Amino acid sequence: MTDHSTPRSVLRNDGPAGKTRVTNMELFFDLVYVFTIVQLSHYLIEHETWLGALQAATLFAAVWWAWNYTAWATNWLDPDHPGGRLLMVVLMACALMMAVAMPGAFTARAGLFVGAYVAMGLIRAGYMALAFGNQQMGRNYAQLCAWSAISGLFWIAGVFLPGMRLPLWIIAVVIDYGAPYINFWLPGPGGTPMHTWTLKGLHLLERNQQVFIISLGESILLLGGLLVGKELGAGIVVAAAIGFLLIVSLWWIYFVHVTETAEHRFQHEADHTRLARAGLAYAHGIMVCGAIVTAVAIEMIVARPVEAIHAPVALIAAAGPSIFLLGSTIFHRTMAQRMPLSYVVAIAALVCWSLLALTLHLNGIWLGAGLLAVMLTLARTGRAVLTRPRCPA
Repeated sequence: MTDHSTPRSVLRNDGPAGKTRVTNMELFFDLVYVFTIVQLSHYLIEHETWLGALQAATLFAAVWWAWNYTAWATNWLDPDHPGGRLLMVVLMACALMMAVAMPGAFTARAGLFVGAYVAMGLIRAGYMALAFGNQQMGRNYAQLCAWSAISGLFWIAGVFLPGMRLPLWIIAVVIDYGAPYINFWLPGPGGTPMHTWTLKGLHLLERNQQVFIISLGESILLLGGLLVGKELGAGIVVAAAIGFLLIVSLWWIYFVHVTETAEHRFQHEADHTRLARAGLAYAHGIMVCGAIVTAVAIEMIVARPVEAIHAPVALIAAAGPSIFLLGSTIFHRTMAQRMPLSYVVAIAALVCWSLLALTLHLNGIWLGAGLLAVMLTLARTGRAVLTRPRCPA
């Protein structure tokens, strides 16, 4: 009989070759991110400046990394074990506090945002280190915990130095995102090579698919909420139809182009950890960011469909789908080992059309229609060159 009182009992029992299923507890945890992504979108809508965009990007970086590291932890942790459930509930509460603090993260609620984020990182890594004990993964998580503490110093310093808050938090983000690339190296213990993180890629891919669906759902929430309070004239209806089809195009490109390539690669590649780090932790985060910015662009277009666009609308409209396609390009380069030139051409077309629309003082409908034409063309034709990844010999 297995002794479930030992710390190791909280770990999943399936072997390295077994399929790790996504549990209801993981889906429950993701519910917080429905609210979090809405908060991010509202922050960007309310701060239509370069400074506001940089602040929103910093907040997104923290939010994404908190979710990403939790998704990685549940690759080994059993969320249906009582101890696993308790950890997930605690992390869920921290994520909720981050979302609540977000509107005032650079002002009155900086302490709440940072406290929740730093606590989330230390609790998660510390718990996993104890769960693995003296195994290699225990050492890995102990060193991750140390790096979370190092970045935490800069997050906390930003709370007490308001004038330096943004640069200090950007440094903290660089530390958080850069640590895996130097294998969480510390003087004495050295590094933790990526091959020692025995990851099951298909489980993590499914988790990333779920959070991307949440980001698209936020687009639907913004669009629907705006239409509820508007008089449905011809301009609003046309703009809303364009916005809806833009959301569909992102879904199509992601689930038809992107994930089929990833599923094939994970099934035929032994080193899941290397693929997951570049393709999911980093590239996938860029795709989710692009979906969020696209939602903001749709809201701006639908809010004033027949008025001449201004620079913030044109810039955000070009940025949203372009960021998404940039992430998709990096993802394909990782998973399929080829550069999808059609995506690069599409990014150039999106930027050129947005600048042209701004120069010609076109209205939101024309701006959205051009973006939609580019995305639908890519959705229809882009898959032809991305049918199968080029697996190494």
